[in-house]
Amino acid sequence: MKTYLLYVVLAVILLIYSGINYYVFNHGWKALACTGILRTVFTSVFVIVAAAYPLGRLLESFARSTVSNLLVWTGSFWLGALMYFLLAVVAIDLGRLILPAIPGCEKLLRGNMDLLNRWLFGGVVTVVVVILGFGYYNAVHPRVKTLTISIDKRVPGLSELHVVLVSDIHLGLIVDERRLADIVARVNSLEPDLVLVAGDIIDEDIGPVVEQNMAATLSRLRAPRGIYAVTGNHEYIGGAEEAVRYIEKAGIIVLRDTWRLIDGLFYLVGREDRMASFRGVRRKTLDEIMAGVDLSKPVILLDHQPLDLQEAERAHIDLQLSGHTHHGQLFPLNLITSLVYDQSWGYLQKGRTQYYVSSGVGTWGPPVRVGNTPEIVSLVFQFHESRNE
Repeated sequence: MKTYLLYVVLAVILLIYSGINYYVFNHGWKALACTGILRTVFTSVFVIVAAAYPLGRLLESFARSTVSNLLVWTGSFWLGALMYFLLAVVAIDLGRLILPAIPGCEKLLRGNMDLLNRWLFGGVVTVVVVILGFGYYNAVHPRVKTLTISIDKRVPGLSELHVVLVSDIHLGLIVDERRLADIVARVNSLEPDLVLVAGDIIDEDIGPVVEQNMAATLSRLRAPRGIYAVTGNHEYIGGAEEAVRYIEKAGIIVLRDTWRLIDGLFYLVGREDRMASFRGVRRKTLDEIMAGVDLSKPVILLDHQPLDLQEAERAHIDLQLSGHTHHGQLFPLNLITSLVYDQSWGYLQKGRTQYYVSSGVGTWGPPVRVGNTPEIVSLVFQFHESRNE
């Protein structure tokens, strides 16, 4: 039954994808009226790039190869391009509805529409290519975000703790070993006391991760108080048990609905991702997980998806660290994530509980980021007695 539903969902997605492609293609075809060979080239290129992603994924399900990798890479860029082409075409269609209502416009455009359409075609393609180029450069150059967070609890012998937070690496074919090596080197250069990874370490298919021996690269992470992680939804999409075993092979401790008392000083709580319930794994409530935790000590929570933030507040968590949102990854999708989440990116405080939602360091789908910055988060925790205590 579950397999049947999966096929139905995939069929619906493919149908929607095909419809959007046809809508965009039809506008490009009409814009190139009377251009002869240019229309032929446009049609050939469009069919190839539109079919690349689903075809590449289909081929790699049988056997990964240079051809399937090239198709997936090409198709991934096309997914980003398609969104911006769709926005442009919708805007043009709206303009065509509005312009006739403006006095003199219809007369001015009469006889010049073919030329105008070709100029629009060239202008839109140029703008989208520039956006993708900028977005790719942005995606492969993460910045270090530095933030100081005060926690109103005293930790004997420890006034500060330097933590580096990394989220949403999405290791696989797109974010490869070379990119991972750069991330690991940058994290180590910050000389953290503790490294935390807030889920989605592996994109979906673990195959490219194993083939590139990324566990060896992950194992180079260094932090005297340890490296800890939680599962994300993408670990569950690809198979959480296999992903967790591979991650732990690199020396990273994955906290799955449990807590650790770190050096007797503070608690680190790690939650299973919400996707677990869709895979038949029961996700414990935060109250269940917190049983036995001494709330006089600082409590830091790792939870991949920043939903139901009030749960952490009710459980007297001092700080929750999350990722998942990518802050939309592609503008204007950040407008949607900002509506869905209390905090789509950045710092938030609710009551005595503080939150930081990272935009992530990697990408999912298109290897492009527009309207947000990929980040490695350097956090300095300052512990002190609250004035109200």
